[in-house]
Amino acid sequence: VIGTQKTVLIVYAHQSPGSFNAAVRNVTVKALEEQGCRVIMSDLYAMNFRANATYDDIIGDWKNPELFQYGEETMHAWKEGRLSEDIVAEQNKIKEADLVIFQDKKAMLSFSTGAMPTMFRPDGINGDINVTLWPLQNGILHFCGFQVLAPQIFWCPVHSPHVARTAMLEGWQARLKGLFAERPLTFAPCELFDLSFQGGFLLHPSVREEYRSLPYGITTGHHLGKPLPPDNQITAQPPDENSGNSASEDNQITAHRVISRNVVCLFSFPSRRPASRLWMGF
Repeated sequence: VIGTQKTVLIVYAHQSPGSFNAAVRNVTVKALEEQGCRVIMSDLYAMNFRANATYDDIIGDWKNPELFQYGEETMHAWKEGRLSEDIVAEQNKIKEADLVIFQDKKAMLSFSTGAMPTMFRPDGINGDINVTLWPLQNGILHFCGFQVLAPQIFWCPVHSPHVARTAMLEGWQARLKGLFAERPLTFAPCELFDLSFQGGFLLHPSVREEYRSLPYGITTGHHLGKPLPPDNQITAQPPDENSGNSASEDNQITAHRVISRNVVCLFSFPSRRPASRLWMGF
């Protein structure tokens, strides 16, 4: 049982209450509450959550009526309390959380597939699952300052027998008991790069030289022309692995993304509908 109560935000997106993903959600809520966690939910379909980012996200006049620039206008709107109510409501859910600070925030993807694991191998028909997950886990979660835990992938439940689906749920329930103690995935920390326009935001030459003799690149995205680090986006590395750390405090996060509290987020996005506006303003 977790000693100090933690708040868990579940971001859920599935239309059917009888789906496997709904069963995953129910198991998640039950297991976390049994550990003393407070669970809050964002059910995007039930909320009719609007995923597209438009000027409707801003209340009042634009700062530059001649040219609408979403990032700049939402920055001003956030500072002046003029973001739309649905975005503010989601921000408030994160503010209610009480797990440490933003830079150490944890997040993870939890999703089901319609494909077998072999179909997401480098030689499978869908390609390497690590490459598929890279833009989501690095480009969204890690970029926003989250420590990203290994995803929970439920492989092909729709074509699995009942006993296999039950085993999937039981395995997830067991994992939830130790979720807060898990090591995050590995991403390249900002200090490996020359963070200037003059330097092109490229790796420092010394870092490239260090990896010259190593068998793999730094991460799935920073492969340096070498084989990808094995399962870089689905398995956390042990402490003695020589690679970058996760969610460096030097992440360049714009001011309107900074929140001083923390939450663990479980995402269940089996559908194609995006949820980009959910984190707008963080």
